[in-house]
Amino acid sequence: MAMSPPADSNPTLGIGLKCVSVVVFVGMQTMIKSVGDEIPAGEVVFFRSFFALIPVIVYLAYLGDLAQSLKTEDLPGHMLRGLVGVSSMMLSFFSLPRLPYPEWISISYGTPLLTVVFAAIFLKETVRAYRWTAVAVGLVGVSVVTAPNLSLLSEGGLASGEALGALAALGSACFAAVAMIQIRRLVQREKTATIVVYFSLTSSLISLFSLPVGWVLPPAQDVAILVTAGLLGGVGQLLLTASYRYADTSTIAPFEYTSLVLAITIGVFLFGDPLQWTTILGALIVVSAGIFIIWREHRLGIERRKARRVSPPGGS
Repeated sequence: MAMSPPADSNPTLGIGLKCVSVVVFVGMQTMIKSVGDEIPAGEVVFFRSFFALIPVIVYLAYLGDLAQSLKTEDLPGHMLRGLVGVSSMMLSFFSLPRLPYPEWISISYGTPLLTVVFAAIFLKETVRAYRWTAVAVGLVGVSVVTAPNLSLLSEGGLASGEALGALAALGSACFAAVAMIQIRRLVQREKTATIVVYFSLTSSLISLFSLPVGWVLPPAQDVAILVTAGLLGGVGQLLLTASYRYADTSTIAPFEYTSLVLAITIGVFLFGDPLQWTTILGALIVVSAGIFIIWREHRLGIERRKARRVSPPGGS
């Protein structure tokens, strides 16, 4: 669905907000990775979701939109989005401590590619040869990143932490793509603020069902880290949402890939993660495919707008 240019067009501000949101989300991921695998993924999801509500609610209350954001015509749709989102986050937070950070973030770049595939299947969107080719190339890049870890399945079996992490990261990307499809359905009837608030509420609630699986009482330092990660998640969501108010998707989306530079720097210098050539090569392939799809969508949007301008009233 083609989107019209933002009413308050200011591409420089939009790009700046997007880049700041990337830094904030990387900070959130770094904090979650720093607590390791000692805290169950479901518990991490709760902290990430519940405390993200604080900056979101404060911001909406400041704007006077809090009451409006709670009005919804599709509560089951929000619950489904929350269930799929929680599944993605649980797999994501499970894999994050088990994989080198650059590798983890490179696999996550597969989400936009899978979204194209699922949009064609579930939303019956028309996907032509150019985008199918880009998706195929991008998924080859994801395979290049994950192949060294998946080969561990034959050596260490599922006991291999990195093999499990790679499989979980792939699963997370799949669920995240399904979540994007559900968001596309929701935005046709619901406000962005409503989607954000209900996602945090439903994911907080759903994550509590993992309590019997074995939550732990983290040390005070880890609690502080997880609370901060949740707050950063909420701030990052607000910045990301604001960025699309000032510039269109095709302008902003490529700056998501700046997170790879940060991930490599943090992974190598903070966590001592080994940097494999397959990770760099695969990431470059995935990023190139993603940018091509964004560029192609931008060109198609321009063509659609031109076609609408030259079409006579009534389409005759």
